[in-house]
Amino acid sequence: MLTILGFVMIAAFLALIMMKKMSPMAALVLIPALFCVLVGQGAHLGDYVLKGIGDLAPTAAMLMFAIIYFGVMIDVGLFDPIVRGILKFCKADPVRVVVGTALLAAIVSLDGDGSTTFMITVSALYPLYKRLKMSLVVMTGVAATANGVMNTLPWGGPTARAATALKLDAGDIFVPMIPALAVGLVAVFALAYVLGRRERKRLGVLTLGDTRPVTEAADEKETELVLVGAGGKGDTPEGAQRTTGGAGTGSGADRDVATGSGDHADDDGLQVLDPQRATLRPKLYWFNAALTLALLTLLILQTLPIPVLFLLGAALALTVNFPHMKDQKARIAAHAENVLNVSGMVFAAAVFTGVLTGTGMVEHMARWLVSGVPDALGPHMGIVTGVLSIPLTYFMSNDGFYFGIVPILAEAGAAHGVAPIEIARASLVGQALHMSSPLVPAVYVLVGMAKVEFGDHTKFTVKWAALTSLVVLGAGLLFGII
Repeated sequence: MLTILGFVMIAAFLALIMMKKMSPMAALVLIPALFCVLVGQGAHLGDYVLKGIGDLAPTAAMLMFAIIYFGVMIDVGLFDPIVRGILKFCKADPVRVVVGTALLAAIVSLDGDGSTTFMITVSALYPLYKRLKMSLVVMTGVAATANGVMNTLPWGGPTARAATALKLDAGDIFVPMIPALAVGLVAVFALAYVLGRRERKRLGVLTLGDTRPVTEAADEKETELVLVGAGGKGDTPEGAQRTTGGAGTGSGADRDVATGSGDHADDDGLQVLDPQRATLRPKLYWFNAALTLALLTLLILQTLPIPVLFLLGAALALTVNFPHMKDQKARIAAHAENVLNVSGMVFAAAVFTGVLTGTGMVEHMARWLVSGVPDALGPHMGIVTGVLSIPLTYFMSNDGFYFGIVPILAEAGAAHGVAPIEIARASLVGQALHMSSPLVPAVYVLVGMAKVEFGDHTKFTVKWAALTSLVVLGAGLLFGII
């Protein structure tokens, strides 16, 4: 019964948010509360919720101070050179823009933190997508899938969890998987290219001075749209044209910039990261770069807990870059909306995970799936693990999957002569889809900053991310890794 109710609860949650009948936050709270009563454990709801909140509180704290830290770094201009380089590559070609999205997300993902990746990617590219009238779910889908593949880095979390659960060396798991993961990343770029071609076909041939097909805009009143931040205010970047386009000015809503720094574009300009914004600290550029490098190094070395590192980093970044109390309060206020949205979602997700785990539903679901594996597939438990990792890491937290399910799969594989290291490698396959799971706090940073409904993101992304995971699995089989 718990198995059935667990699947029904998850299906109800996904159906309601995808049909937009409930907000994700409300669904994360009310649906598990209802099902907790249905399984006859309503009296323990408070305990389950508090346990879930306790488990996720460090994550919420990490995201809170990570958003402030990287928001400040965006404000002061640390990432401007990278952003300008990506934007110069993108020009106004939808294909280049989508491929650039995958490239930027993959590069920033090297720090192992999804929220950082999404903040920087959306801050840089959101205004460009809006001005070119491109689909924002393409941006969120490509960014999430690219980050999912890169999330398998040893310091990203899943590899370390698999190593801990099976008492293996993280390097022994990850290094042989590099060719398969590289193929998965190539698949993300191929996906970005295909989606970009589809956007180009839908929108026509565009320039930075025009947000509609040239043939449509030819008779419109002349206006000028210049990419600010690609080389200086008022400069026309290489390959861009000063051309016609009444649609190029956009509406007030289109001019919002998701940088969290309070910057907006005016009627005549596309403001991405305004090189004239008051928050820039060019004299402190190398200090901020060294601080960020030191923070990421300590994060990788796990010298201190990640929430503590970001708390210290945010405090130091604010103090040095904005020594006046008034300016510090302004920066915190500028990023408060993102902090509140994300931390709220994390604590709402704590209700879902707390009930799912506390009632025993997740354990019953997992054991039912594992017991359903035919004995004939025993010698192929590596493949079975790879396939199961796709849905299980979507419906479960990484902790639940790697510490609760992977050891069971490893035991089943050992009985048929399959080495635990093979099970560990196969367990990484589903990460491309995992990063779009409603149980991943960072995904709410992505959809929140991109102003995309979570249900729309889910409907668009799941099929492409699952396909990417299957590509990684296929590459692992081809190279003899799994």
